Amino acid sequence: MFESVLIANRGEIAVRVARTCREMGIRSIAVYSTADRDSAVVRIADDAVHIGPAPGRRSYLSPPAIVEAARLAGAEAVHPGYGFLSEDPDFAEICAANDLTFIGPPPDVMARLADKARTRALMAAAGLPILPGTTHAVETPAEARETADRIGLPVIIKAVAGGGGRGVRVVRDAGELTTGYLESRAAAQALFGDSRVYLERFLESARHVEVQVLADTHGGVIHLGERDCSVQRRHQKLIEESPAPGLPDELLDRIRTAAVTGARAAGYVGAGTFEFLVGRENDFHLMEVNCRLQVEHPVTEMVTGVDLVREQILIAAGERMTLRQEDVRLDGVAIECRVNAEDPARDFLPTPGVVTTFLPPGGQFVRVDTHGYAGYRVPPDYDSLLAKVIAWAPDREQAMARMRRALGEFGIEGQGVRTTAPYLRDLIDHPLFRTAKHDTGLIS
Repeated sequence: MFESVLIANRGEIAVRVARTCREMGIRSIAVYSTADRDSAVVRIADDAVHIGPAPGRRSYLSPPAIVEAARLAGAEAVHPGYGFLSEDPDFAEICAANDLTFIGPPPDVMARLADKARTRALMAAAGLPILPGTTHAVETPAEARETADRIGLPVIIKAVAGGGGRGVRVVRDAGELTTGYLESRAAAQALFGDSRVYLERFLESARHVEVQVLADTHGGVIHLGERDCSVQRRHQKLIEESPAPGLPDELLDRIRTAAVTGARAAGYVGAGTFEFLVGRENDFHLMEVNCRLQVEHPVTEMVTGVDLVREQILIAAGERMTLRQEDVRLDGVAIECRVNAEDPARDFLPTPGVVTTFLPPGGQFVRVDTHGYAGYRVPPDYDSLLAKVIAWAPDREQAMARMRRALGEFGIEGQGVRTTAPYLRDLIDHPLFRTAKHDTGLIS
């Protein structure tokens, strides 16, 4: 087992990883940019190393800075969290070259699954259902038009190197296809440094259901149930829950089995997520595979009792999973709401500033993952996620009531600082969400 782990991330996920390290008796080493010198993880971790100025490319996205920090602190392994370098196979190789264990899938597996078009081809060959589209990058506007003619409108254009819903574009009118294709390529280049894009049929009014998998280096592969992530705004998730409500058990069993089949086909190792779209006829299609811990992983932890970060660390250390599929029990319902420092009244404009009051909710079966505190300055340099509120209950009705109460208790104030907590509370009360009849189109 590792004696020390460097956390190559920031915000609430850095705090969350540090806590599991502490419980496992592992020395945790935080890294921080100049903008994050007063961050919570700097106080919580056993050690902290400054890695550069605020811009991510010069700190959290800089492999030389991360590796040098690990070397200085004597780290044996690196936990990448999510975002930043978490799905970068080159970074995983750099870690290996510097005698650091990357806590995640092997670089070749990440490289294979990072190419979303290739992933579609690989998973289709393994028998997983995929939406009509291309299994290679679309090279020209003419090819984009030919593809749209073949599979029908609307289509969704995605970055081959993308993920997380960023930079995707839906085209409903043939006249907008060329412009959409060119703009998508430009966005892909800006976001991911790779302009290649692919097309697939856009499924209207679908449910977004994803399956958490764990796989070790000894051939063990299991799933830990699924999460419903259908409440999204501009393809960014706002509310997640487990298990997925309102869907037949037989369908969910098939989706879970497909994820395990896909993980075996990819030679997956570590914690990963297979994301699917479920259509109105309960047909389901693979969207993508995420080679990292998900933001929404706490709802899985709440219904299974499994610490996913702990499992990641054990697997990276080469240990055999002690969990068997028959050991996994899904108990009750967990709902997560992402509280962002944004102003819904101003089109969700980020609201950086100093938090003067920070009173997180508590009470029975409420978990808050956050890096916020009174006096914390929300920097303008990074994403606006300030906290995740997770509520568990024996059934969905009680979980919603508990979440509504928790969001109402959350006291966050500061000059210019607004949050999405009141907006999320309204979403919990939305009739379609309450009756589990919502889909990805709930927020227009």
